[in-house]
This record gives sequence, structure tokens and C-alpha cells, in this order.
Amino acid sequence: MKTSEFLHRACPMCGATDAREEVHSRRRAEGITLESLRPYWSGLFKEKLFFSYHRCAACGLLYNPVFFGPGQLADLYSDMAPNMDLVPSAAIAATQRGYFQAAARRGGLAGGYLEVGPDIGHIVSAAAAQGAFDHFWLFEPNRAIHDPLRAATGGRPATLSADMDDFSAVPDGSVGLAVMVHVLDHLLDPRATLAQIRAKLRPGGTLMIVTHDESSLLRRLMGERWPPFCLQHPELYNPATIRSLLTRTGFGAIAVERSRNHFPIDFLARQTAWSIGLKVDRVPLPSVSIGLRLGNMLTLASASPQAAERVTRRLESVR
Repeated sequence: MKTSEFLHRACPMCGATDAREEVHSRRRAEGITLESLRPYWSGLFKEKLFFSYHRCAACGLLYNPVFFGPGQLADLYSDMAPNMDLVPSAAIAATQRGYFQAAARRGGLAGGYLEVGPDIGHIVSAAAAQGAFDHFWLFEPNRAIHDPLRAATGGRPATLSADMDDFSAVPDGSVGLAVMVHVLDHLLDPRATLAQIRAKLRPGGTLMIVTHDESSLLRRLMGERWPPFCLQHPELYNPATIRSLLTRTGFGAIAVERSRNHFPIDFLARQTAWSIGLKVDRVPLPSVSIGLRLGNMLTLASASPQAAERVTRRLESVR
């Protein structure tokens, strides 16, 4: 197979190399050149291609042992065509308001607010309206939306960065709420990112993560046609593996629940048809939005001093 130009990696959660293959596309991405894969990076109605997913024998994480390297990813994301059939903005706003309310129920809506990949800032605007945050730290690679994102803070002090790997500007122990919505499963080194975020959270601060759930009923029904099996996800989580990842990086009070997403009925029907390769532009159904739990999960965790101390001791013991 033509794998020399791609990154070969151990399990990004535990570092083990023993893993068994679980799902692959008809043509495996690891057997194709980067330039041949480029047309499949985004868009619908193309042959479904992805790197083969393996299950780590040590920790159970589902991940790609072969994947794009950092430079290749930067190049692909910079050339990514916009999706012209996005979920309507009102439905996105309703979904993300629900995410924020889940975090708000934990309290602690003060101190700094940190979000990785906030897009135009639906959750940011809810945090600015309902919280008492003294500074917004927003890490969004798409500079074209920095102006509306800044506006979403409602005039609160804000620092925007296009760098999603370096949070050094954020004071340690200052953040009351950190947010990552469909970001964690795009990262090559999720442990490093989570360790950085934990250092920024103040004691009792909350981390909220939204990810796909690879153990969901929808995944089991769709098999390899499940949309999150794609070229953008180097690993995918389930409730057990995300709990393990957060525990390993010094978080505690971890709660995982199925998340509710809002979709117009006609949009859902059209997307369902598209997922099986049928291009349907219109369906005779209403555009009223409904909230459904469809294969995603919301995870809340706290910056536990005790958990962080256990991680530090474990790291020191292996030095």
C-alpha cells in the first residue's frame, strides 16, 4: 500500500500500538496518494473514502493508525470548499443554545471563557448574555469570520486567535468555562490539547465537549456509511473512551449524555437520502425544526485538583 507519505501513529490516547481493524471504506485511503485523495476531502455524492479505523486493544479507542500529517492537514483545511447545504442557522442556534444551557446548569459562569472552534459564535453570544465572564479567549482558524465572532461577545474584552494549538496567552487557572463543539475528534493529539485546557481552567471550572458517539444506534444501523467515518476524523469516541481520555488528562466529575440537535424535517429527509447516495433537492415535508438525539454526545468535566495531581504523579513516576 502507498502509505509512506502519511503519518503512522500509535493510539493517541494511551500510546499502545496493538489495534485491530474495525471498519474501512471499499477503497482504503491509506492505499491512495495524497493528491488522489484531495478531491474526496469534502463534498457529497462522491465515493466514500476514509482511513481504516482500528480499535486499540489497550484502551478501546477507535482511531486511524495511518492518517494525514500536520502539514497535509493544514493544506487540506486551507483549501476546503464551503458546504453549500448547511443546517439552517436558526436550527444551529437552537442546538448550540441547548449546549450552553447544559453547561450553565453546572454554574460557574464567571472568570474567563475559552472556546476552540467557535465558528460565528452561537455559544459565545449565549455566554455573553447569560454569564459574567471577564474575558473571551476564542481560537478560530477561519479569519474571515473573526468580525462576527468578536461581535458575538457583546463588547466584552476578547482575544481572537487563528492558532488552535497554542493557548499560552490565556492565564493559567483563569477560565470558568471551556468549550469544544465537534473539535476534539479532528485533533491529531487530543491529550496535548486537553492538558493545555486543564491548566487554563480555574479550580471547579467546567469543560464542555460535543462529539460524535461511535457506539450510537445510528452508527450501528448505517455501518461504514455513517457520516462521521470520513477523512476529517482521525479518532472517534464513545462514552467509555471519552471518560478515559478526560481522566487521563486530569479531569474529574465527568458526565456524558446524548446531545439534542435541532433539524428542519425536510432537511433531515434530504440529508438521509443523500447519505445513501440519492440526490433529492426537495421533499414534500415541512421545514419546522425538531430536536432529536442522533448519534452525538455532550460531555461535561471539571478541572479537579485531585485528578490533576494524580496525573502529575503518574507522569513523574515514569520519567
